Amino acid sequence: MDKRWFYVVAVIVVALLVARTSLFVVDETRLAIVTQFGDPVRVVEEAGLHWKMPQPVQAARFFDKRLLVYDPKPTEFLTNDKKNIVADTFVAWKIQDPRRFLETVTDRAGAEVRMADIVASEVGAALGRYPLHALISVDPEQMKIAAIMDTVTAGCSATASASFGIDISEVRMKRLAFPEQNKQSVFDRMRAERSRIAMRYRSEGEEEAIRIRAEADRERQEILAEAYREAETIRGRGDAEAAKVYAEAFSADPDFYEFTRKLESYGKFLDEKTTVILSSDSDLLDLLNRKER
Repeated sequence: MDKRWFYVVAVIVVALLVARTSLFVVDETRLAIVTQFGDPVRVVEEAGLHWKMPQPVQAARFFDKRLLVYDPKPTEFLTNDKKNIVADTFVAWKIQDPRRFLETVTDRAGAEVRMADIVASEVGAALGRYPLHALISVDPEQMKIAAIMDTVTAGCSATASASFGIDISEVRMKRLAFPEQNKQSVFDRMRAERSRIAMRYRSEGEEEAIRIRAEADRERQEILAEAYREAETIRGRGDAEAAKVYAEAFSADPDFYEFTRKLESYGKFLDEKTTVILSSDSDLLDLLNRKER
């Protein structure tokens, strides 16, 4: 009886050991590759409980099947106009062919090493076809960085897919910078260029200001001349009308007209501080004598 229980327990333990090494669970975010003596024989992408032959005959290797992000180290490149520039990129990728992936790069670390070479090669070739102002510019029409990175993505994806079973969906630029040893000289050139542009703008502005002032002075002179002509015309009509009124008044009462005109003329130069020496036959003396009488 004891031996029977011993055999039962032994069978159960062996069954559990076999089950433990034969069954495996695939998470929703991962896929599994079943290998037989190291060679891939089956790919399992459905989540759930699955089986295989016990180890060491077969083993299961798990990989993340989600979209992953790889951040290569910033690398220095040369543009078409011989300018050194440091490009900092990132790569969005996922496993496309699990068997090829396992056979060629083995794991994620190996994949990132291969992608670093591919991305550096494609980015260097693409940047080498364009001048610096196509990468860094304040003019949106000159910027070609989006088109450049689309070309880089297509090239990287084709190479990685065919060689390593990797689908590269995006290669994008995070940052562009100048090498540390070149930054000061580049900034000096940028400042000199901006100073030259500023001086040109100021010169054009001064030229335009002179033209506007000259045009305004010319219009001012024309307006003043027209106003003076109009004023003289009005003044001439007024003088003519006044002369007409004076003539009519003079013809109606010559003595009164002559008297008032004398008073007006005397009022213009006589005041309380005026000293006048007059002859005995002066009209003004006669008027003053009349006032005293």
